[in-house]
Amino acid sequence: MSSDEIERAIARMAHQIVEPEDVQDGLLLIGIRRGGEAIARRLASRIGEIRGAVPNLGFLNINLYRDDDIARELPESEIRSAITDQTVVLVDDVLYTGRTVRAALDAVTDLGRPRAIRLAVLVDRGLRELPIQADYVGKTIPTSRREHIDVAVAAQRADADAVTVSDADRAGA
Repeated sequence: MSSDEIERAIARMAHQIVEPEDVQDGLLLIGIRRGGEAIARRLASRIGEIRGAVPNLGFLNINLYRDDDIARELPESEIRSAITDQTVVLVDDVLYTGRTVRAALDAVTDLGRPRAIRLAVLVDRGLRELPIQADYVGKTIPTSRREHIDVAVAAQRADADAVTVSDADRAGA
């Protein structure tokens, strides 16, 4: 995906997110750290342009909830608004196995009881291991397990924004 394609996908997703009636009373976007942070910021900005008010925005560190022993240094979670009775939209860059989203769901429900939880991803690459489906998808890119998707997206539109697919064997070389 080019920078222009990413921008169009984010604009389309922002319109889809604000369309349902239940988001009019309370909307909270939560970017899953790290991949979902910049995308959540861009969605919040676009939603602000559409609605005239920027939605509440937070960021979630899901490391403690992971089941695959991936240890990474991530900043702590930053969720300053109440989750209870809000429509929460989890935001991530790539949906793959579903394990990151499962961990994020556990983390969010530990923080309160949202009215609804939805999922927005820039790229859905398929190959799910858990029964998780995104509500808002920028682009579906079918891949094999040996391929890797690289997402480079800034918090504000940049010419360097890109989504690329590479062979995992070459990506590690």
